[in-house]
Amino acid sequence: MRLDRAVDAYLRHVTIERGLSEHTVGAYRRDLDVYLEWLTAAGIDDTTAVTGAIVSRFITDRSSIVPPPAATSLARLQSSVRGLHRFLVREGIEPEDPTGRLRPPKMPQRLPKALTIDQVERLLAAPSAEEPIGIRDRALLELLYATGARVSEAVGLDVDDLAHGDVLRLRGKGSKERIVPIGSFARDAVDAYLTRVRPALAAKGKASARLFLGSRGAPLSRQSAWLVIRAAAEASHISSEVSPHTLRHSFATHLLQGGADVRVVQELLGHASVATTQIYTHVSVDTLRDIYATSHPRAR
Repeated sequence: MRLDRAVDAYLRHVTIERGLSEHTVGAYRRDLDVYLEWLTAAGIDDTTAVTGAIVSRFITDRSSIVPPPAATSLARLQSSVRGLHRFLVREGIEPEDPTGRLRPPKMPQRLPKALTIDQVERLLAAPSAEEPIGIRDRALLELLYATGARVSEAVGLDVDDLAHGDVLRLRGKGSKERIVPIGSFARDAVDAYLTRVRPALAAKGKASARLFLGSRGAPLSRQSAWLVIRAAAEASHISSEVSPHTLRHSFATHLLQGGADVRVVQELLGHASVATTQIYTHVSVDTLRDIYATSHPRAR
């Protein structure tokens, strides 16, 4: 099968049958474009001609470019290539997977950066409670911290997703739905936004079911949500880096520090594997170690 057609078929598969997000499919496409360009330069345009040695040479070449790619980028590239060839085998297009012996690069373990509770409270209080956009921003920040939602999940919420009182319906990766509690602080902030701000914003644009709207009435984008978080971090004078995932990390870390079971946190975060959630337990252990070192008379 021609490689360009194979890639198109695979991308249709992950979009339609696996329901991956537009963002994820876009990343796959960029990786596979690099792969196709390299194979074309090597004189290979058919899937049958791709061998394990060729794939290994491709990965080695990508690893040696200057500046070298980050380990995460290289791992994602390998995952994209591996996914393509596994798909071709499952569909009966090719008899063997040339990536079968390919080993992913060793990833450095990075612990999530969580804010302190005091920093979170300052961040949440940063937007103005008197200005319409400030009320919207406060509702967004409160909801992110109260539920541990990804930014993409928060901006993808519809008003109807709040129809269950003290719980919220989130749509995560692969269109998987989960129900999470929403605390009174977040509920009050969202209610204030819904009654005082959203109707005026909705009147400025086309009818939309989205919960969070921009100043012109269109659904709030992920990039705009990121700007909201960054502006709140600057206004609250938080010196550490605050990213779109920071409130999610803080949500998980503070739950575990408060005694929540890791399986419960896994369910709230929408992690497929508890191993993904357990990285937050290391953060809690580091906190305990710091407290011990500063509090115990014979710790040093």
